[in-house]
Amino acid sequence: MTSDVLIIGGGIIGLACAVEMKLRGANVTVLCRDHSAAASYAAAGMLAPDAENIANEAMLSLCWRARALYPDWTSKLEELTGLNTGYWPCGILAPLYKKPGEHEVSQRAIPYADRGSRGAEVKKEFIPSPQSPAYWLDKDPIHEYQPGLGVDVLGGWWYPEDGQVDNRALVKVLRNAAVSLGVEFKDGVTVEAIAQQQGEVIGVQTNIGLLRADHYLLAAGAWVNQLLPLPVRPRKGQMLRLGVPEFVTELPLTRVLFGDNIYIVPRRVVSGERSYRSIILGATSEDVGFTPDNTPAGIQSLLQAATRLFPQLQNYPIQEMWWGFRPATPDELPILGDSHCRNLTFATGHHRNGILLAPVTAVLIGDLILSQKTDPLLTNFHYSRFQNQSSTTTSMLTHPANFTNGHSKNLSLQAAELKLQDSGLIIAGKTFHSRLITGTGKYRSTGVMQKSVAASGCQIVTVAVRRVQTNAPGHEGLAEALDWGKIWMLPNTAGCQTAEEAIRVARLGREMAKLLGQEDNNFVKLEVIPDSKYLLPDPIGTLQAAEQLVKEGFAVLPYINADPMLAKRLEDVGSATVMPLAAPIGSGQGLKTTANIQIIIENATIPVVVDAGIGEPSDAAQAMELGADALLINSAIALAENSPAMAYAMNLATVAGRMAYLAGRMPMKDYASASSPLTGTITG
Repeated sequence: MTSDVLIIGGGIIGLACAVEMKLRGANVTVLCRDHSAAASYAAAGMLAPDAENIANEAMLSLCWRARALYPDWTSKLEELTGLNTGYWPCGILAPLYKKPGEHEVSQRAIPYADRGSRGAEVKKEFIPSPQSPAYWLDKDPIHEYQPGLGVDVLGGWWYPEDGQVDNRALVKVLRNAAVSLGVEFKDGVTVEAIAQQQGEVIGVQTNIGLLRADHYLLAAGAWVNQLLPLPVRPRKGQMLRLGVPEFVTELPLTRVLFGDNIYIVPRRVVSGERSYRSIILGATSEDVGFTPDNTPAGIQSLLQAATRLFPQLQNYPIQEMWWGFRPATPDELPILGDSHCRNLTFATGHHRNGILLAPVTAVLIGDLILSQKTDPLLTNFHYSRFQNQSSTTTSMLTHPANFTNGHSKNLSLQAAELKLQDSGLIIAGKTFHSRLITGTGKYRSTGVMQKSVAASGCQIVTVAVRRVQTNAPGHEGLAEALDWGKIWMLPNTAGCQTAEEAIRVARLGREMAKLLGQEDNNFVKLEVIPDSKYLLPDPIGTLQAAEQLVKEGFAVLPYINADPMLAKRLEDVGSATVMPLAAPIGSGQGLKTTANIQIIIENATIPVVVDAGIGEPSDAAQAMELGADALLINSAIALAENSPAMAYAMNLATVAGRMAYLAGRMPMKDYASASSPLTGTITG
């Protein structure tokens, strides 16, 4: 049976949306890979829109709405399941070591969207919002209000409307509610790709096969950009739990403490006749990708901050340590609402507020998917806010003649005038006028890359999917840096060491191209390189990956050693081109594999693109004179002293080499032959 809605992600956002839409009568399926490393499992459950001092008005409004929904929402869930969510409107106390207005400001007082990027330079006095109550407590009142605070606490803010929920209990309750309502769960399922066609999702490819639905909701948290190139990155958070000793008769805290780089959350759990008491400490914020495990440095930083704020914790036993990955966007606001596909909706990027925003996200997404009702607030969280292009870039790429004088584009016209037969470069049925393909890596700046691409006159630019995906140095904002309405994207699988990795990244690259408007782009430059020293491609892995990707409808452009037999095998399995290296990648050594490249060209019925090793324009001309159909050049352009000028030179060399090949060179002789014939000369 096909579901009305298929939800990718079984964390708190996916679960909340599943329950909401099932209650509205939809047939819902949830795909869940592993919840244990997700943000919802690893969180502390704070509901803190006021204590967080959120600067963005739309975000603050969203968070207030979510907090207002919490009492009725959790009550409804508890009625459905008979289980306790641990919702506790206990209030949050934010102690400070300096009074507002003093030179050193609390890190907690900095709006969280500014933290990290502005650091200690920010001197911002905290001013609570007039729309939500907050009370300043001087030193004596705050120590009376919360006994046991550190002696250097000089005051703090009290936020009575903030609170907490037991996040693990809440996830359990949501899951039970969903099951009792009839939501279908597919656990242990890994989504490998989102298949799209003509602006619509036609299914999701998983480890158990292709799954279909009428509508799809992407709620995969920190893992979403393994499926689509959304700017969501994992932000690791380490946490730990302290047990309250038996000799401490009362829970030492009855409210959350939110201090400098630390929060301390009292947790009370009632199970049968016994009450379990613990204290949760959190959380680090680490930009380390998906690096797992707790670290001594991370745990030590939490313990030091916690025992400074509430010293008696130093004698409490450590019961548990864990970590998780928050889904963070560049502006630390969620991505909610419509996508580039008619039947795909986004609900991700909630960063540190996923627990808080669960109920309001469920309502807004339910309205959008089931009633086609778009709340005005959603416009502030649309994914398109990350896709604005600069007018400089657009202008530059609209007028490439400033650099190229139209040489590449006019090659076919010139060839026709000179009675040369050249139909242009045809790859997988698509025709290109330029036979030079360039890359985007190693440039000194994005601006230099943009000028070089324009100067090259190229129509195809290769993009390393993994580097765009992770915002690697030099690749930040790359998706927005070029006008993809004029440049054909060639996603590549650089960085993949196995066939399996390359296949997965190729699928992501195809979705990246579609997200940027190239709906029919199924090209992939296939690289499988386990060799870290010489960067030589793996022939067996390349062939295996090519076979699978061809079956999945890709136009495969495999990067290979100059091996004529491998080239033929790749052609036989359906590759769109072969791309033999001229010399080790990035070496600039020129053509070191000329004899083998000639054999490949002689035997190939698909385009041969010489890739890697080109160092100067004479190399480019020589490769084209051999009969290569095209060149891919990156390092020689990017690492030149004047990259745009070198790009222009490579363009001219590519055109010249192609024209020379079509013209047909003179025969080589072992002896001299005078340029001026002797016949008819005057003799003595």
